[in-house]
Amino acid sequence: MAKNNATIQEKIAQLDELVAWFDGDEFSLEAATEVFKKAEALAREIEADLTELKNEVQIVKASFDKE
Repeated sequence: MAKNNATIQEKIAQLDELVAWFDGDEFSLEAATEVFKKAEALAREIEADLTELKNEVQIVKASFDKE
């Protein structure tokens, strides 16, 4: 998986928190760019993790299809 050792579910929860920040009371334009960058990086990690997981599932499925 990607750099972060958190599970995909934990990363999604972190991403949800970052996205919710934009609707929260603590929103500020000054911080928005930084929070957006963090959210974007986390989304890319999640995408990479899901792609890797999909590939693993396809390998396992292929091994069962051969039997």
